[in-house]
Amino acid sequence: MVLKNSWDSVNRFPDYVGSRTHPWRRDSINRIRSFQNKYVGERCFIIGNGPSLRDTDMKKLENEYTFGMNRIFLMFSELGFKTSFLVSINDLVIEQSRDEIKNVDIPTFVSWRARRWLDPQENLHYLYTTYTGKKFAKDATKRLWEGATVTYSCLQLAYYMGFSKAILIGVDHSFATKGKPNTTIESAGDDPNHFHPGYFGKGFRWQLPDLDTSEIGYCLARDTFQKNGREIVDATVGGKLTVFPKVDYLSLFDEN
Repeated sequence: MVLKNSWDSVNRFPDYVGSRTHPWRRDSINRIRSFQNKYVGERCFIIGNGPSLRDTDMKKLENEYTFGMNRIFLMFSELGFKTSFLVSINDLVIEQSRDEIKNVDIPTFVSWRARRWLDPQENLHYLYTTYTGKKFAKDATKRLWEGATVTYSCLQLAYYMGFSKAILIGVDHSFATKGKPNTTIESAGDDPNHFHPGYFGKGFRWQLPDLDTSEIGYCLARDTFQKNGREIVDATVGGKLTVFPKVDYLSLFDEN
């Protein structure tokens, strides 16, 4: 049962030292454990939100296990189905998308910091994620390094859930907007970096990508999966990432 908000503003935002004893976190930890090794032997698709999704036949994923990220819900009505999971850990994304996230009725995983904007609900799970302390977490109830991309959190969750194969799509690893990594900017018009022009549309505040740091995380994920007899492959159409083996997206589906 999800605990209701009975905490004052001081107790609502403790440091990590006490976070595992906070009732919201305790409840999340217990429910996250229900996912551990739930999908052993299965494959999943981790959907980045790059422009290449426009060139990807997404309808083939209707009966697959899928991790959607951040504002993937902008695609749900067009697809006619929702992703299996939603993951969002960036403060700016969560703050500006909180109303939409609240209304997504699928298992949703957000950073512990998100409690500032998202109260507990049955499908919401708080993850303790950090910007520093490079690692690949095998236990999603403990600390997860963010690796400068929500995709890395998805890979850690996929491992924890037991998936034997994780397939990346829409992870273009290339941005039209240039600038110093992690700098916060405000969009002046349509978004050229994602599948939808309104993804980070006019007036949306977001942080420029840190592709070098994300590659460090991807290498950790690749090596951890491989050491445990699992794999990560990249089926992004035209993607620039070179960390994972490339596969043709359409070849992943039985056409018979």
